[in-house]
Amino acid sequence: MILVSPRNPLNIGAAARAMANFGLSDLVIVAPFAVNWTEAKSAVGAPDLLRQARVSATLAEAVCDCSLVIGTGSLDRRRPEQRVLTMGEAAAALRTALDGAKDREEDVTARVAVVFGSEKHGLTADDLTWCHAIAVIDTAPQQPSMNLGQAVAVALYELTRVADAGTGPTMFPTRMADSEQLERLAALVEETMEEANYLTRGQRSANGEALRILLRRLLPNDADLRRMMGLFRRILWRFHHPD
Repeated sequence: MILVSPRNPLNIGAAARAMANFGLSDLVIVAPFAVNWTEAKSAVGAPDLLRQARVSATLAEAVCDCSLVIGTGSLDRRRPEQRVLTMGEAAAALRTALDGAKDREEDVTARVAVVFGSEKHGLTADDLTWCHAIAVIDTAPQQPSMNLGQAVAVALYELTRVADAGTGPTMFPTRMADSEQLERLAALVEETMEEANYLTRGQRSANGEALRILLRRLLPNDADLRRMMGLFRRILWRFHHPD
């Protein structure tokens, strides 16, 4: 589980406690505001989990080895370009990704992630470009936002409950390229676009976000990724070695 820029140490502690309640242990904190969050007294029954949490400077770093990343939030004042899932659909997708990795005898400890945003504004549009989908907790329209610690507890309950009960087939393939691989492909595509005068360097930031979303919509597997990398490398070679 990943918390992005959490502001209140008590919420971080509450999230750690909820993880312990539902048998999870891998917590990553991205750019926390407070320096004393490891001492949060709200992590009742989970002090070791909190102390062992990893810290990342950016969400990109936190999800680099993840093949499936599910963001969380409400749809209030948000029109995500990613697909929107129920918690049941998110649970099915996460379970399928983990089971597929186990079948291939791979390390599954960091292959998937569920991401929660800051208490102030939730996940930003840029945060969501690193996610394959956004999972929504149904709330009353009069008060769509939830406290971070409570949202983590509700989401983990729903995810583990649905996973234990079993659901139908997921819309995600079982073998997808991880985030670091997708970023290498995105960089190669952008370089090719620049060589073709399709975009300028000044456009790279906005184009990079659009490419991240596009590649996660395409859901390429390892073989797809190799083919696309080979294609764009060949195009670049032709630009650099014209007849």
